[in-house]
Amino acid sequence: MNELTQITSLVVALKTITLLLGGLITFFAFKAYRRTGSPALRALALGFGVVTLGAFLAGIADQVVGIDREVVLIIESTLTAAGFGVITYSLYVE
Repeated sequence: MNELTQITSLVVALKTITLLLGGLITFFAFKAYRRTGSPALRALALGFGVVTLGAFLAGIADQVVGIDREVVLIIESTLTAAGFGVITYSLYVE
């Protein structure tokens, strides 16, 4: 295996772990929102969902569609920043 293939495999493995853990956090936050009706938990679930979606879309754009890696990085960074913004908002919602 050459170095580029090893790096690609590592990135795919780490993205898969990110998707699984992000999906679990989103699921549990949404489940807690459904149980309590708390707007803060709804925003928390949405924020983690956006961060997870960013990782998912970046992986698809890079591995399946073949979009340039700089563009993929911009897509992922934008959705990560937006998701963390929503998570930050969730900490201030009553």
